[in-house]
Amino acid sequence: MISLSNVTRVYEGGATAVHALRGVSFTISSGEYVAIMGPSGSGKSTLLNMLGCLDRPTSGLYQFEGRDVGGLSEGDLAELRQKRIGFVFQFFHLVPRLSAHNNVDLPMVFAGIEPAARKTRVKAALDRVHLGERSSHRPSQLSGGERQRVAIARAIVMEPALLLADEPTGNLDRHTGWEIIELLEDMNRHGLTLVIVTHDAEIGRRAKRCIRIADGSIESDAPQ
Repeated sequence: MISLSNVTRVYEGGATAVHALRGVSFTISSGEYVAIMGPSGSGKSTLLNMLGCLDRPTSGLYQFEGRDVGGLSEGDLAELRQKRIGFVFQFFHLVPRLSAHNNVDLPMVFAGIEPAARKTRVKAALDRVHLGERSSHRPSQLSGGERQRVAIARAIVMEPALLLADEPTGNLDRHTGWEIIELLEDMNRHGLTLVIVTHDAEIGRRAKRCIRIADGSIESDAPQ
């Protein structure tokens, strides 16, 4: 599914260039469960943005499902993100004035999917994260764990092949965080490719494979 070959990312800022990624190479197969770990400033966020097609390599090759990401137009990249990649973030990024149902519905509205189909898919996504009975509630009426479940439902409603989770438990208490991880792992068991960026060593150990990054380079890459 994913192949990075000698990928670099350099940010030009004034007199000093920041080398965020330095010759990163690895592959991720469909259905894998991978944790990406490393200290702050190691390049984890840059790598996640690269995997999510939010950024392009300065040099090297990134292929997603056989397509050279660096050679795609902005429109093609947007379509790829919309249809094939789901994102879950630490701070949920829900629209406060919208209900859970309407937050989950948003990606399909932008994709131009017909309303009747959207309604069915939103219900299925919310049921999958055990929030069917809370669909009319706004984010302010939901707990942190419930908000993250809405965010996960929104991420999967387009039926992506890859789910990228950036510190998905970082804004939750320990018990709720484990519930979220177990929910994501269940989706992985049903075939969804799962990549989690985390500082939490316990979460990292649960993944089937851990890629450790330091100073923009791969420090280790091993099955667990």
